[in-house]
Amino acid sequence: MAIAWLMYPLMYHSSRDPGECTMTPEQCYYKSRTFRNWYIADLVYGRGTVYFFLITILLCVAGFWALKTSPAALRARASWQKSVAVFRFTAYRRYEIKAIGYQTPTLGVMAILAVGFIFFTAMTLGPKPYYWPSTASFGDSPPLATRAGWMALGATPFMILFATKANMIASLAGVSHEKFIVFHTWLAWAVLVLALIHTFPFIVYNYREKMMTMQWATNFSYWTGVAAIVPQGYLTFMSVPWIRNACYEFFKATHYFMAIVFMVFFFIHCGFTLTSADYFVVAGVLYACSWCYSQMKTYFDHGIRRRATITPLSDRCLRIDVPVGPLTLWKPGQHMFLRFLTLGVHAFTAHPFTICSLPDGDKLVGQPQSVMSFYVKPRGGFTGRLAAAATKQGNNGSVTVPVLLEGAYGGLHGRPLTEYSRALVIACGSGSGFSLPFVMEWIAATARRNTATNARSDTESKPNTESSTVKPNKMTVVIATRDASTAEWYEAALTEYLETQKLELQPGSIEILLHLTTSADDSDDSDANSKAASSPIDSEKRGIPHSPSAQSLATSNGTNSHNNKFGIKILHGRPDMARAVRDVTSEQDVASVGIAVCGPTAVLAAVRDEAAAAELRIVKSAPGPKEVYLYSEMFGW
Repeated sequence: MAIAWLMYPLMYHSSRDPGECTMTPEQCYYKSRTFRNWYIADLVYGRGTVYFFLITILLCVAGFWALKTSPAALRARASWQKSVAVFRFTAYRRYEIKAIGYQTPTLGVMAILAVGFIFFTAMTLGPKPYYWPSTASFGDSPPLATRAGWMALGATPFMILFATKANMIASLAGVSHEKFIVFHTWLAWAVLVLALIHTFPFIVYNYREKMMTMQWATNFSYWTGVAAIVPQGYLTFMSVPWIRNACYEFFKATHYFMAIVFMVFFFIHCGFTLTSADYFVVAGVLYACSWCYSQMKTYFDHGIRRRATITPLSDRCLRIDVPVGPLTLWKPGQHMFLRFLTLGVHAFTAHPFTICSLPDGDKLVGQPQSVMSFYVKPRGGFTGRLAAAATKQGNNGSVTVPVLLEGAYGGLHGRPLTEYSRALVIACGSGSGFSLPFVMEWIAATARRNTATNARSDTESKPNTESSTVKPNKMTVVIATRDASTAEWYEAALTEYLETQKLELQPGSIEILLHLTTSADDSDDSDANSKAASSPIDSEKRGIPHSPSAQSLATSNGTNSHNNKFGIKILHGRPDMARAVRDVTSEQDVASVGIAVCGPTAVLAAVRDEAAAAELRIVKSAPGPKEVYLYSEMFGW
């Protein structure tokens, strides 16, 4: 039995034979030109779109590997340092449209989006005509609709790939998968606009020819087109941040279902026209590879016997410990997807958590397993269920549950912070644990460096006076939180790391500034996080002591030095994150600065702006560091 939406004879690629042209020679020549020929439109517009994306991706990948593999001699050249500073300026600088409360993507992302806009606009509106002359001999597919449809189809595999957690582009380009969400979102809008441009010319043409009613009643492709564009519009508009955030659970529950409906009807709508099936095969293969890779990491790398111990540290913080195998490694800044198998419907979804520990990769103490730790702020929904499970079912305030792991993803893909002469780590609220792996890595690196220096000194006949004039590497950690218990579990985590790794903290190598942004009985932590980068004037209006920089914080009247080997300084009031970055990146005797930040949008905006300003100072040959690197992570995507 024939299927209505298929073209017969059934072929994977429909024929490119246009048949004999019955029009005048001039009309035949006009219709057969490259940008107007319907029978090669898939090659011109579909593959042309694919080539555009591939070239753009290859250029970005080449830039990343040029930075990553550049030799030290090249990095020491002023011209190279300025070139890198320009590149990083575009990667950090954003702008705020205050009238609508919107922050733009970075300059670099906007440049790529602008190039894409120019490409799609030129390829859509550049060729002429938009409609065929009023004669049935030219065909009933308007050229404007044809090229828009093929470009939408050509962009679809990339739109899907940008949304996956494990994709080869993220690995090759040296960025975490969530960084591609901005391209996934904007490309979804581009595909929707192209789909609408594909749709309306058919409506205009058929109304003009008085055939709309007949086409709707008899042409199956009109039905499938509507069935595809409706879920496509739903997915695109529901992804608008303020809409998505307002009903996130509903959006998350329906996103995959509507995506499947969209792809199924999109495939039926295309109906093996020319090479249209190739794009769906490629999209399916890319998504399947990503999904299979993530499942292999879950079941083969980590296995199904992992168990997580959930311990409440306070009413604002949970600690999750998962023992992992000796071959499981990760880096600071990476995150893991956890799926708890005993939490009802939550067992079907994996939730991302930043890893707040380091693996025992060097086996200094011969431990057969490393412990992967996470610090989580209980909120409503999933994390609230975690807290309830720990307090209700646990023994001595903790509970052990089976868990599946997927990852690790993200993190720094370039040089670690330990290779910079000055480091600054900023963390806010529930992201405070984000800073722990960076501090642990810094402690281990400075200990190894000190051991190597002592070994060299022992073999030399006289002391090395030159090394004593070099400013030692130092890390400053700035934490803003409402949870007064943060200092306790933070100190406990670092102390445990020193003991298990048998390390000694080098004096003056780390400065930890912990800001309590409000009283402990205030339960609205999210508001504090969103305002963690408030100005000094705002702090003064609230009667809160303001600490503008690391140096002044250490000597302010609001400072309480925690009595421990780390010298954690507890301050009251919101820190000026922008000034903290400005002070570090303006130090005269520092060669390079590495910055890592995790926090809400306001904090990230302040830190990125100051990092971008530091890059401009490098370009202008101003005194100070010759290299500034920023790694940023948001609470949400």
